[in-house]
Amino acid sequence: MKDNLGLIVLESAKELGWKVQVHLNNIRKNDCNYKIAIENSRFSNGEGKIKILESVRGRDVYILSDVGNYDIQYSLHGRIHHMGPDEHFSDIKRVIAASANHAHSVSLITPLLYESRQHKRKGRESLDCALGLQELEHLGIKNLITFDAHDPSINNAVPRMAFENFYPTNIILEEMLFNEGSDMNNVMVISPDMGALERARYYAEMLGTDVGCFYKRRDLSRVVNGKNPIIEHTYLGSDLTGKNVVIVDDMIASGGSILEVASEVKKRGAKKVYLVATFSLFTEGVEVIKDAYEKGLFDKLYTTNLSYVPSSIKEELWFNEVDCSLKIARIIDRLNRDESLEPLHNEGKKAVKKLTF
Repeated sequence: MKDNLGLIVLESAKELGWKVQVHLNNIRKNDCNYKIAIENSRFSNGEGKIKILESVRGRDVYILSDVGNYDIQYSLHGRIHHMGPDEHFSDIKRVIAASANHAHSVSLITPLLYESRQHKRKGRESLDCALGLQELEHLGIKNLITFDAHDPSINNAVPRMAFENFYPTNIILEEMLFNEGSDMNNVMVISPDMGALERARYYAEMLGTDVGCFYKRRDLSRVVNGKNPIIEHTYLGSDLTGKNVVIVDDMIASGGSILEVASEVKKRGAKKVYLVATFSLFTEGVEVIKDAYEKGLFDKLYTTNLSYVPSSIKEELWFNEVDCSLKIARIIDRLNRDESLEPLHNEGKKAVKKLTF
């Protein structure tokens, strides 16, 4: 087994990085500190600088970053400023540049893919996700590891860089089955829109149940908060009366869309409603979600720790965070040992045999 592994954890992923370090020690049965110390400076005008404080020469370096962490602050012209995805992405590039090609290889683990929702363009739009990936390819990234990419086909933008897209499906389902028990018997999986249907189908396949879908009819003549507003939800699927429903999506931003679907399935006679999202961004606060829970529109939200969630939300009765740090540690371990990642991609298929109610 190689011992040249180095882990650079940016402040945005500090908590997740600590858990990954612990799992790496357990996997490799040692007490090595794999984390490489860095110094992240920020000038008062917003410009940044990163310095690696120890040698990375000849090491396989793995950078861990959460571009969705909006709780990292610094003083910008004397005012408190919260970092956004663009700034986190710039810090990633600074770390790569600071390694100055001394590392044997540099891999990036960014569970929430930068600009993943801007994966295609219509008319005179920017193509940010592809451009970002191409920057990383140009800087010499060997592997990019992400989770539940909004559109996995974006990997076509970087044919010379290994792009690995993992899903936390089996981890989420195992925790749901443990917590919810028999309530997962009479269950049906629902996709909130046509774009998420493949994801919902995969959940349904693992649970051995039916899948339904809502078609969102949008007003294409208007744009509100960057989106065409939804006019009507049309349901496509079998009867929901008495069913326990699992609504699956890749991310929750403000929560409005998935809660509208929760309301619709309740109108159609659903018994219990579980919301599942790989990433919960809570971009416009959580009051609307709290209110929906109190009104009985849903019973619990299952999401992961792959992107930042405030500790205050983690204390809510309706919130359940699924820890994916072991998965990341296993990915890093296998990459460092030059082993295939295929077994980790196929864990969902194996989990089907284990899922019993």
